[in-house]
Amino acid sequence: MRAVVLDKPGPVDQLHIRRLPLPEPPKGWVRIKIEAFGLNRSELHTRLGLAEGVTFPRVLGIEATGTIDADPDGELRPGQQVVAMMGGMGRTFDGGYAEYTVVPRSQVIPFRSELPWETLGAVPETLQTAYGSLTTGLDLRPGQSLLIRGGTSALGLAASTLAKEIGATVLATTRSASRTSALTDHGIDHPLIDDGSIAGQVREIVPEGVHAALELVGTPTLPDTLAATRVHGTVCFAGMLSNQWTVPDFYPIGYIPSGVRLTGYSGDAADLPAEVLQRHLDRVAGGDTPLGPTHVYALDEIRTAHEDLEQGRHFGKLVVRLGG
Repeated sequence: MRAVVLDKPGPVDQLHIRRLPLPEPPKGWVRIKIEAFGLNRSELHTRLGLAEGVTFPRVLGIEATGTIDADPDGELRPGQQVVAMMGGMGRTFDGGYAEYTVVPRSQVIPFRSELPWETLGAVPETLQTAYGSLTTGLDLRPGQSLLIRGGTSALGLAASTLAKEIGATVLATTRSASRTSALTDHGIDHPLIDDGSIAGQVREIVPEGVHAALELVGTPTLPDTLAATRVHGTVCFAGMLSNQWTVPDFYPIGYIPSGVRLTGYSGDAADLPAEVLQRHLDRVAGGDTPLGPTHVYALDEIRTAHEDLEQGRHFGKLVVRLGG
């Protein structure tokens, strides 16, 4: 099989397409024939040497979409459509940047859909994080206001879609004035141009501050996001578009405004119920749920795709489509 192998952290030329033996699944694991996979900041962090607990050489990829190719235990039938994500994929064992991958069955979610594989490949990890952030992280309710810091990311777009389905009013940021209309077209109520300080803009719209905020940029903007949130409101830290995720000399009383709650979200495949995935795919297929832009690459274009991911050149999700 063909796979993208990272021998050691570094620039994109450390990504090599090689032929590897077809992996055999032990009991409790399955082999997936991959049709598409999404690119994530997690894989960028691994390539740049920022991720912990990774062993090399490694086939990257914390998610994959395709069909069951082999299940030694016979619980999933060959040809069953599935997504797989997390659980050590692309870090402690080989992940989704390949024609086949072997993963624990616990990391697999079956589904049924006639959507194109490149569309299906854009969904799993983004949906899992968006759903978990809004439910577990923020407990978002109908009628509440939500600020998404990093609104033009694939995760930001997915979160805004789910938040509107919940019945929230959504404010979302972009650093580019040219992208505000795209946010509006996606259904976001209040696009905001982020110059590093948007708390004032937020409070002009919601004077008491938002009920909930999803921080996807990282620690550089976190204090300002906290300042945009009302007393008894909640900020969920779930992304690091800035590649910065630690706060030096953290003093909670001085850092967190009085009465504002700060939480985080980092989930797994088990945190995305199969019925939530299926309902989301059905709504996308029916035209009821906007997916956001998807930028599709061939496996041979993986270095270009990673460069585009690192430089933030595109609005939406980057996906590699295998096969025809």
